[in-house]
Amino acid sequence: MKKILVCLALLVPMLPVFADTVLPRDVQKFIDRREGCDHMRGEIPDPGETQRMKEVNREIEKLCKGTDKQLVQLKKKYVSNALVIQRLNEFEEGIEAPATPVSANKAVKKDV
Repeated sequence: MKKILVCLALLVPMLPVFADTVLPRDVQKFIDRREGCDHMRGEIPDPGETQRMKEVNREIEKLCKGTDKQLVQLKKKYVSNALVIQRLNEFEEGIEAPATPVSANKAVKKDV
């Protein structure tokens, strides 16, 4: 019995490693995508590296687009699942740039 308790005590620190394996599939897919998004957001190259900048921007667009909305939806869907909410709360909200509104001065042009 002591051996079993010792083994269990040694495994407890590893529970966060196993936590991702028990998450719902849609949550795990979001986490994988969002972690890629966050990685690419940190990969901004030096100003002279235009080709690399294009690649990074393309990946950011592909991986990040829609994640703000998806994060909110998943939090609503799994509001009663503490493990899922804890994991989702690790992600920053509102990372996508809002659409730039057209200025009222530019939208209406009068002929004079």
